Amino acid sequence: MLIIAPLLIGFLFGFLLHKGGMTRYHKIVNVFRFTDLAVLKFMMSSMVVGMIGIYLLTDLHIVASMPITPTYVVGNLIGGLLFGVGMATAGVCAAPIAAGSGEGRLDYIIPGIFGMLTGALLFGLTYNQVYPALNKIANAGPIVLPDVINANHWLVIGLFTAITLVLFYTLERAIRMRPDKA
Repeated sequence: MLIIAPLLIGFLFGFLLHKGGMTRYHKIVNVFRFTDLAVLKFMMSSMVVGMIGIYLLTDLHIVASMPITPTYVVGNLIGGLLFGVGMATAGVCAAPIAAGSGEGRLDYIIPGIFGMLTGALLFGLTYNQVYPALNKIANAGPIVLPDVINANHWLVIGLFTAITLVLFYTLERAIRMRPDKA
């Protein structure tokens, strides 16, 4: 019974990604070309909604506490770099690969699934050697930004939301003012 809710949420998320066009190669690539900000807006808006939802559920005592996994700064930086290289190489990230593969699209299945399986294999083969070393270097423990800067979480959420809106506005204006858009 516990597996039903995550499966339904996953299917709903995939459906919404697909309906919003976030599973299309050109949508992902055009973010890096600064010609289409739909994916960036989707991700940043999702983070704002997620932050509000998590803290609201915690503050209203609907959930007892927020499970926070330890943060490994060096590991996150290396993992983010590898993910970024893989995403740039394939032209899409993991969620669109899963959605595109579900559609049966070979342009998603071949580079995407191959990349995911290669990454999983390399992770599995190097985990015992790499993880303990990274854990010793920079295990910051379970941290969240409001705790790091000693601020109320609603203040941080408000600031993040404001920064997100300013970023959207600034990037939209910059795109409209580009010479190739005239």
